[in-house]
Amino acid sequence: MSGQVTDKPAAPPAPASGPVDRWFRISERGSTFAREIRGGFATFFTMAYILVLNPIILGGATDKFGHHLSGPQLVTATALVAAVMTVAMGVGGNLPLAIAAGLGLNAVVAFQLAPLMSWQDAMGLVVLEGLVICLLVVTGLREAVMHSIPQPLKQAISVGIGLFIGFIGFVDAGFATRIPGETGAVPVQLGDGGRLAGWPVLVFCLGVLLTVALVARKVRGAILLGIVAMTVVAIVINEIAAIKPAAWGLTAPTVPDDIVSAPDFGLIGSFSLFGAFEQIGLITLVLLVFTLVLSDFFDTMGTVVGISNEAGLLDDKGKVPNLGRVLLIDGAAAVAGGAASASSNTSYIESAAGVGEGARTGFASVVTGALFAGALFLTPLATVVPAQAAAPALVVVGFLLMSQVRHIDWERYEIAIPAFLTIAVMPFTYSITNGIGAGFLAYAVIQTVLGKARQVHPLLWGTSVLFAVYFAIDPVEQLLGVK
Repeated sequence: MSGQVTDKPAAPPAPASGPVDRWFRISERGSTFAREIRGGFATFFTMAYILVLNPIILGGATDKFGHHLSGPQLVTATALVAAVMTVAMGVGGNLPLAIAAGLGLNAVVAFQLAPLMSWQDAMGLVVLEGLVICLLVVTGLREAVMHSIPQPLKQAISVGIGLFIGFIGFVDAGFATRIPGETGAVPVQLGDGGRLAGWPVLVFCLGVLLTVALVARKVRGAILLGIVAMTVVAIVINEIAAIKPAAWGLTAPTVPDDIVSAPDFGLIGSFSLFGAFEQIGLITLVLLVFTLVLSDFFDTMGTVVGISNEAGLLDDKGKVPNLGRVLLIDGAAAVAGGAASASSNTSYIESAAGVGEGARTGFASVVTGALFAGALFLTPLATVVPAQAAAPALVVVGFLLMSQVRHIDWERYEIAIPAFLTIAVMPFTYSITNGIGAGFLAYAVIQTVLGKARQVHPLLWGTSVLFAVYFAIDPVEQLLGVK
C-alpha cells in the first residue's frame, strides 16, 4: 500500500470534470469519484466501532459525584462530532483522513479527569486542550514540542496506552477483577474468586478469539465485525439462558424495539470551561491538560504523515500538503469533542483502509462523514452492545498500539529504562499521566548522570520539573504549610 515509487513515468493527470473535481483535485491526484466513494465507505466500516467503544468507555465511568453519562446521548455526540469534523477535514484539509473520538484520550477523560471533578468540568478541560493545540499550531510551537521528546519515548507512550486500554478491556469484561476486603494479597484476580464463571465472561473470551483471528487474517473491519458478531451471540445467550441484567453490567443485550430513532443531543454544550480550576490544584490541572495535549498531538502527527505517505501525497521534501490547515482542523476537533461531551476527537489511522481502496482526496472523508451522520439515527443498535462484546476490541486495540514496542532500542539503557517505566507505570497505576511523568523524569535524570544534561530539550526539562512537583506534591505541601 505504501509503495508509491514506480519505474514507469507517471501518467499525466486527467482533466478536471467539474467544480467538485477541481476543488478536491480528484483527477489531478489520479483518482476517480468511484474510488473516493469506495474509500470513504471502507474507512467508515473500519472505524465505526468507535460508535460503540466510546460510549462504553465514557459511559462505564463515574465522575467525582457518582454521575454516569447517558449511553444514547454519547452515541449521538460521538457520531455528530465525527461527522462534522471528518467533513471539515475533507473540505478544508483535502486529505482522505477521518476524525472521531480518540481511543486512549477517552480513557484519560474517563479514568483520570472524571474521578477528580464533574463530567462538565472534565469536558471543559478537553476544550482547553483543543484550544492549546490550536494555539500551538498557529504559533508554530507544535512542531517544536514534537521535537523536544525523543522518538522512543513517544513510542513508549503509545505502548503504555495500549497496555492500559487492554487492561481496561479485561476489567470491564469481568475477566480480571479486584480482590475485595483483603490486604497484602495480589490486587487483581482471574474472574470471580480466581475462576471464570458465567455466560457474559464466556462471550468476552469468544470475542477475543474471534477478533484476533479476524485481525490475523487481515479482514477489513475486523474490530467492528467482532463487536457485531459477539453482540448477536450475547443477545441469543441472554434470551435462552435468561441471565439477570446485572450480570452484564450497565448494558444488557436485548433485541431493540426500534432500529432507527431520533438522535438525543442532550450532552451537546454540557461543559464548563473553567470549572476544573475549583476542583483540583493548578499543578495537577496543568499536567492533566498536558497529558491530553501530548497524547492527541503525537498520535495526530504520526497519523497525518503516515496516511499522506500511504496515499503518495508527500512532496519531494516529505511534507504533507495543507499541513497547517490539517493540524488546525484536528485541534478544532478536540474542542468540538469536549464541547459535545464526546471526549477529544483526533485523526484515525484506520483511514488507511480507505487509502487502500484508492482514496486520495478529501472527498473520501466527506463520504465517511456523511455515513457518520447517518449513524446518528441508529442509536438503538449501538446501545444494545454489552461491555463483554465490546471489550475484545479494547484488547485488540491495545495489541495494535503495543506493536510499536519493537522500535525501541532495548540495548540502550538511557532510553530503554525511561521507556520501560513509561509503559509499566500506566497500567500498574491506572494512570496515563503517571506513566508519562515517570518516563520523562527518568530520562532527564539518566541523561544528567551520564553527563548529557544539555542534550535534554528545555521544554522536556520544564515538563520534568512539573512532574517532579506532581509526584512530590504531598511533602511539598507539608513543607509549605499548605496542610
